[in-house]
Amino acid sequence: MPVNTERDTTTPRPETPEPSSVQGRRNTGDVQLLDREGGISPQLESCLQHIFAKYCTPQAQHSAVHRTRKPLLTPPEGAYLSSEGLDAWAKDTNGAPFPQETKDELIEFLDVTPEGGLTFKGFLQIYQLQTENDEEETWRDLANHGFDRTLMLVSTRREDDDEVTKPTSS
Repeated sequence: MPVNTERDTTTPRPETPEPSSVQGRRNTGDVQLLDREGGISPQLESCLQHIFAKYCTPQAQHSAVHRTRKPLLTPPEGAYLSSEGLDAWAKDTNGAPFPQETKDELIEFLDVTPEGGLTFKGFLQIYQLQTENDEEETWRDLANHGFDRTLMLVSTRREDDDEVTKPTSS
């Protein structure tokens, strides 16, 4: 029996995705994690640039404002995640650094520098695969880094604490 992929607007909750929905394209409205071809959407890429830039070498500088007053970071040209940056990102995202076996797999299968640092392209590869397979895991990661369901950067408790403890230069 053929499956109708069009949304049934006569159901009580037409905005709720059907089980046959494609991962990464479930949200109604303008915010999608993946584009129609299954690639990272421009909105998600902007968020991932910010997350990557928090941990990359060389360090990033603040850049454009992303639909809020909080500035987003942009990784510098040629930036990568060192082993330490990868551990810090994994800990902030999932609560623990990656085991060495996982790091070895990342180096083997994803885009890395000749020295084994994860490039932004490799970082995008992680999130494309994850989002295709488990969109909610990507949403959890984004929330852990301060993004809401509209992909707006909002203040997190951790960022508020950091701002209080960081000296400001004027």
